[in-house]
Formats: sequence, structure tokens, C-alpha cells
Amino acid sequence: MIMHVNRLLPTTVVGSLPQPDWLLDRDMLRDRLPARVRTPDLWRVAPGLLETAQDDATLLAIRDMERAGVDIITDGEIRRESYSNRFATALDGMDLDNPAEILSRAGKPNKVPRVTGKIRRREPVEVRDLEFLRRNTDRQVKITLPGPFTMSQQAVDEHYGDVRALAMDLAVAVNEEVRDLFAAGADVVQIDEPWVQSRPEQAREYAIEVINHALDGVGGTTALHSCFGYAHMVHDRPPGYPILAELNDCAANQLVIEAAQPDLDLSVLEQLPDKVIAIGVVSLGDLEVEPVDLIADRIRAALRHVDAGRLQVAPDCGMKYLPRDVAVGKLAAMVQAADIVRREL
Repeated sequence: MIMHVNRLLPTTVVGSLPQPDWLLDRDMLRDRLPARVRTPDLWRVAPGLLETAQDDATLLAIRDMERAGVDIITDGEIRRESYSNRFATALDGMDLDNPAEILSRAGKPNKVPRVTGKIRRREPVEVRDLEFLRRNTDRQVKITLPGPFTMSQQAVDEHYGDVRALAMDLAVAVNEEVRDLFAAGADVVQIDEPWVQSRPEQAREYAIEVINHALDGVGGTTALHSCFGYAHMVHDRPPGYPILAELNDCAANQLVIEAAQPDLDLSVLEQLPDKVIAIGVVSLGDLEVEPVDLIADRIRAALRHVDAGRLQVAPDCGMKYLPRDVAVGKLAAMVQAADIVRREL
């Protein structure tokens, strides 16, 4: 039986949890930029046993989130080398064998796929992931996908000659996947668009258009996550989002944003009157579990600008790079803080 969330300030996660070191070489992961092409050498398990091992590690992530008390959980993105490459590299039109190189959000060279043909989704990519998650928890479940704008920025186009056209075909592939994920039992499907913030000029031209195309006609609760990048990779945060108020016009029902580490001026939330806001109240920029009272104060600060009925509580971003005990400790503290504030309402 699925436990439906019918209380104020539900808690959730953004996506990833730490992968066990017996499954994936975490030292190698930390030393590399997030993968845009396949990086099979990250995995410690032989290919024939990898799916079973990933299933076992996903169960650990599910139980960690449940024990911490999180209301809306994910699969921890345990099967992914990065948040985006599991989906993007499964699409026709992506040449993975002869990668190109671009500058990452952190300004470092990173290998990315070449787009050498029309982008098409051959088959569902994450439906088994969602079905496994759905079978193994009674919590509400969220599954995440890379957004079309971000994927268009994480590849070198050698086919379309028009990055907007590339992004629109990526949006078609995302739309097909979102529909299948809802049909398989997802409560929330989230698309991740961090590059909206690092390429604001291009984003203003066509990001909302392609995001809306990706979510056109889907039947379920959708979320859009945008952030400044993993704290492990991007240490300096700008004082505010280059693009945030504009996201009120996107088709997603929810916006998932970071606020704790950048110490965001939360008055900007008043520019998002039509969205449920999942606000980041746990910083991933250090290895300390914040005091519960501090997290509670961050929730109270958000409530000065967003009605409690439109607020969810989350970490700033994915927790992939944190030690497991720190990630679980931060989630448990977040849940306790939400409980405290909820009792005050």
C-alpha cells in the first residue's frame, strides 16, 4: 500500500545518494568530472553481475531514506555514473565512441558525446529503475531525468546545425520517457536542468520552450530541478539565480532549488506564485551535519515568502559525493527540523 503524503512540509530528496564503494570506485568518481559519456571503469563489479549489485545497492539507498523518515524518495540514482549520462547515452544519434570535448560548468575540459544523427529514444531507459523502486517501498516515489536544455549543452552538435532543434528532439525523447514512467507508477517525475543557470543567455532564448515540450500532455506531478552544480565540483555560488522567476512560466508543477549553501535571498520565491517549491535547507558544501535548529530556521525563513501548502523540504542538491553516514545524518536532521516547524503551524 502506498503511503500518500497528506501533511504540510513533506520532505524529499533531489535525486542521488552515495553509491557504495564496493559497487563504484568513489575515489575515481571524486577525481573526475561528472561523466557525459559512458565510464564503465568506475564500476567495481563485473558486467554480468552489475545489475544485481546495483539492485542490492538501490535497496540500501531506499532503506536509508526510509529510516531517515523522508516522505518522497528516489532510487538514489545508484545505477548512474552521473545524473545525466544514463539517459542521454541511451539515445540514437549520440556517438559515444568518438567523444568531443567541451568546458564543464567548473571551467575544466570534459568529454561529451557527439551528436551525429537524429535524436530518437529506442526504448524506455529508466522504467525498470522506477518499477524496482515502486516494488520496494510504500513511500511516494520520484524518478529523475536530465532535461532537454541541459543535455543539449552537454554534447557537441555535428548533425542539426541548430542547438534549439537538437534540444527540441531531446525534449521529444524526454516526453516519451516521462509518459512511460508515470504509466509504470511514478508519483513524481523530475527533470534536471542545472545548465539553465550556467548558460542563462541561451536558456532565455529557448529553455522554457523545450522544457514545456518535454512535459507536454503528461499525466502526473512533474518537477524541475535547477542548481549551481555539485558542491564537490563548484565551490563558489553566485549571490542569486541567473534564471529563476522565468521558471514560473514552465510547465512543471514543482520547482526544486538550492538555497542553503548559497544563502539565497528567499524573497525571490515570491516571484514563483504558481509553483510548489522544494527548497534546499541542507548544505552539501561541508561534511558536517547541520544542527536541527539551524535547518528549522531555514524552513521558517522560506515560510515568510511561500505558503506552507506550497513548500517541500529538501537538500540543496544530489548527495552523490557525500559519505553515506553524512548523507543519512543530514537527511535525518532535515526530517526532524521539518517535524519541529510543522508542529508550529
